[in-house]
Amino acid sequence: MNKRRPWGEVSKDLVDVAMGRQMADLVIRNGRWVNVHSGEIIPGIDVAVCGSRIAYVGPDASHAIGDGTQVIDAGGRYMIPGLCDAHMHVESGMVTVTEFSRAVIPHGTTSMFIDPHEIANVLGLPGVKLMHDEAMTLPINVYVQVPSCIPSAPGLETNGAVIGPEEIAEAMSWPGIIGLGEMMNFPGVFNNDDLIHAELAETMKAGKVIGGHYASPDLGLPFHGYVAGGPADDHEGTQMEDAIARVRQGMKAMLRLGSAWHDVAKQVTAITEMGLDSRNFILCTDDSHSGTLVHEGHMNRVVRHAIAQGLKPITAIQMATLNTAEHFGLEKDLGSITPGRYADIVLSSDLVTLPIELVIAGGKPVAENGKLIIDMPPYEYPEFAKATVKIGRRLLRSDFEIPAEGVSSVNARVIGVIENQAPTKALVRTLRVESGTVQMDPGQDVAQIALVERHHATGQVTNGFVSGFGFTAACAIASTVAHDSHHMIVVGTNKADMAMAANRLAEINGGVVVYKDGQEIALVELPIAGLMSNERAEIVADKARKMVEAFAECGSGLNNTYMQLSLLALAVIPELRISDLGLVDVTQFKLVPLLVD
Repeated sequence: MNKRRPWGEVSKDLVDVAMGRQMADLVIRNGRWVNVHSGEIIPGIDVAVCGSRIAYVGPDASHAIGDGTQVIDAGGRYMIPGLCDAHMHVESGMVTVTEFSRAVIPHGTTSMFIDPHEIANVLGLPGVKLMHDEAMTLPINVYVQVPSCIPSAPGLETNGAVIGPEEIAEAMSWPGIIGLGEMMNFPGVFNNDDLIHAELAETMKAGKVIGGHYASPDLGLPFHGYVAGGPADDHEGTQMEDAIARVRQGMKAMLRLGSAWHDVAKQVTAITEMGLDSRNFILCTDDSHSGTLVHEGHMNRVVRHAIAQGLKPITAIQMATLNTAEHFGLEKDLGSITPGRYADIVLSSDLVTLPIELVIAGGKPVAENGKLIIDMPPYEYPEFAKATVKIGRRLLRSDFEIPAEGVSSVNARVIGVIENQAPTKALVRTLRVESGTVQMDPGQDVAQIALVERHHATGQVTNGFVSGFGFTAACAIASTVAHDSHHMIVVGTNKADMAMAANRLAEINGGVVVYKDGQEIALVELPIAGLMSNERAEIVADKARKMVEAFAECGSGLNNTYMQLSLLALAVIPELRISDLGLVDVTQFKLVPLLVD
């Protein structure tokens, strides 16, 4: 790891390099300076670096070049601050923090703000500490937010761990902690839940940022109450009105483009059409699949997309650099190419298509032309993190039957998937009953969904129905990634395949598996908390590619079937979800029966 020393410890060295009394470790010559402070692009600029920080930015750094100085000729290319992802979950990439970093560094990402609430729901605070400690070993900046809602929906689900005010207070003293993770229990905030407000208070006491998550279209008094509770940002907006409301109330609107969440285009019109101040908007990914990271990019992908929606390149770059740094109180360390800041710099020949040609992190070249050029050894997780899938017994086909005696049909609640969005619809469909069992209906695109309890070995299976996957084959998909409780979730059109898929994941301690006509056709092993692989990102991406192909073979035409599947148990985003306790109406935050009278 390239040790990044505080500015105050190295200020004299920085001054000496800037004055020419000491030679720089690295100098970049003849670049176009993308100045995110002034909004200018200034040609013919040199940058001199001392250790991990920038000492000089100006027209000529020859006074700081000595025999031991590494000199890089930018050749007139743009010098862009290293990109920042303001809100994301490493676990969604199905890899460790190290492997996630290996995948995104070549795409120009040098700072990430991660909320490890996935591993926290499985392993609690010890799981958060594992990811925090791993993050501290890396050559880029990885800041950790303490998960706020463990469990995410108290009383509506049973997860594997609990984190409360005492644990949050403890974690706030760790060096890599930047704030509180997204506060998903928004009713708990505006209804003045004592436990929730104690968590907010501990964060405020530590002087750190409270992450927001207001997943409701209601911009009336509940929204105002939520903002008054302290959350400083929000990434759950999907419409222009959402972004406007948040910015007007002093929040930062985080616009996300992940593998499945495409929420930038509509919200960025608050800037391009309404003329709101872009400095209050931040770009992020939230959830990125490993295949997206390896093949499409990371924050460079988000910035390109934002530019395509009509933003000026310099504005989109500000929203992925300086705006993020300022929001988290880190503008003295990152977010711009200016003296004293970390030397996190990207060279690119075009500001619109944004090819990432050279990445410098902490004053060291780390990637060139899409390839990592440093060694990043794998991080070894302890055994307690690798034995977390406990379903208690071998499941049978009969575990997935839904009884309904004495009738020929029923009206059933059905979870309706909305492509490329996190919310779902609460549907009602009329389904046939045969031999006392409610049947799926491919003609209405109604498949079966089941949640298998996997933390406490109860052997419990909760059944329901889902629409939107478009399955045409006899198949089943099972995953131990099921935000946020991370029980095992199984969706299918064939109950025997559903049982086989669930049992397979129990055998390998977690992952994602696809069965079709009684045969396993794709598998991604995720042994770390049932969420992450211990293999290299490109290997996981290849397995994920085969998984996506298997989804298509089953008939699903969704843009990202896996990401949509993984959110079906997320009992904090409307409208309808499934938990180990039953179906959850998230608009009312209560359990509702599967069958409707």
